[in-house]
Amino acid sequence: MHALLALALVAAAGLAAAPATPEGFASVAGATTGGAGGVTVTVDTTDELLDAIDTVGPMVIHVSGTIAITSKQGVRPNKTILGLGPDATITGGGFDFYRSSNVIVRNLTFVDAEDDAINVGQQSHHIWIDHNTFVRPVDGSVDIVRGADYVTVSWNHFAGTDKSMLIGHSDGAASTDIGHLRVSIHHNWFDGSRQRHPRVRFGEPVHVYNNYFDGNELYGVASTMNGGVLVEGNYFAGVPYPCFSTGGYADSDPGRLVQRNNIFSGSGTCQAGGTVVEPRTYYSYTLDPPASVPSLVQAGAGAGRL
Repeated sequence: MHALLALALVAAAGLAAAPATPEGFASVAGATTGGAGGVTVTVDTTDELLDAIDTVGPMVIHVSGTIAITSKQGVRPNKTILGLGPDATITGGGFDFYRSSNVIVRNLTFVDAEDDAINVGQQSHHIWIDHNTFVRPVDGSVDIVRGADYVTVSWNHFAGTDKSMLIGHSDGAASTDIGHLRVSIHHNWFDGSRQRHPRVRFGEPVHVYNNYFDGNELYGVASTMNGGVLVEGNYFAGVPYPCFSTGGYADSDPGRLVQRNNIFSGSGTCQAGGTVVEPRTYYSYTLDPPASVPSLVQAGAGAGRL
C-alpha cells in the first residue's frame, strides 16, 4: 500500500503521527523498518492475526479491538504490528521472535499472557517495542534472550507487572550471549512493577535511560554475569534497591554498572562499579533532564499515547 494511504489510515484511526524510526540499538547496523513497503491489512479476529504474523514478506498489520490468542505466537520478519486507537488489546498470549528480524510492535495492550507477552529470542535482531502497555503476564513482559541483538524498548507502561524485562535467560548461556544482547531501554514507566527493569546477564552495553522507576518493590536494575549496563538520566521514586551489580544477584555472578545523572527520591543507593562500553560508540542520543522524567513519561508512555 502506498505510504500516504497507510498514514491516512492511521490518522483516521485516531493515532497521532509519531517517529517512524527508533532511537537506540534498533537503529544500529541497519534500520528497523518493520513492514514498510508491504501491504497493509487490518485484523480483528484471532485467525486473521495469526495468519498475518505468519505471512512471508513485509506487512503492516493494524490490530483492531481485542484479540485472544494462546501461548506465544511466532512473528515472521519484516512486520509492523500496530494497534488502531487506544484500545487495541492482545489477551491470553503473546508474540515470539525465533530467528526473526526487522519487526515493530506498537500501541498494543497485552493482558494476562499465559507465558511471556513478548519474547525476543534465538538470534532475533532489530526489534522495536514501543508505546505498549503490559498487564499481568504470568512470566515476563518483555524477554530478550538467546543471542538476540539490536533491540529498543521505548515508551512502554509496565502496569504492576512482576517480571518486567529479562535480558539473558541463563547463567550458562555465555557462548550464545556474549557479544550480543545490545538493548536500549528508554522512557518506560515501571509503574509499581516488582523486578527486572531489566535483569541483565552478559549483554553490553545495555542502555537504561530516561525511565521512570515508580515504587518498584524488589529492585530496579540488576547487572550480573559480567554484563555491562549504563543507567543514566532516570528517576527512581520509592525504590528500595535501585541497582544491583558488583554483589551479583540471586545465584548470578556480579556484573558491571555505571550510573550517572539519576535522581533517587525516597530510594536506596544504586550499587555500581566497573566500566561499561559507551552507547555513544554505537549511536547518538539526547537525554531529557531527569527531573522532568516522571511527568514526561506518565504523559507519554503506554498504548494510546502515540
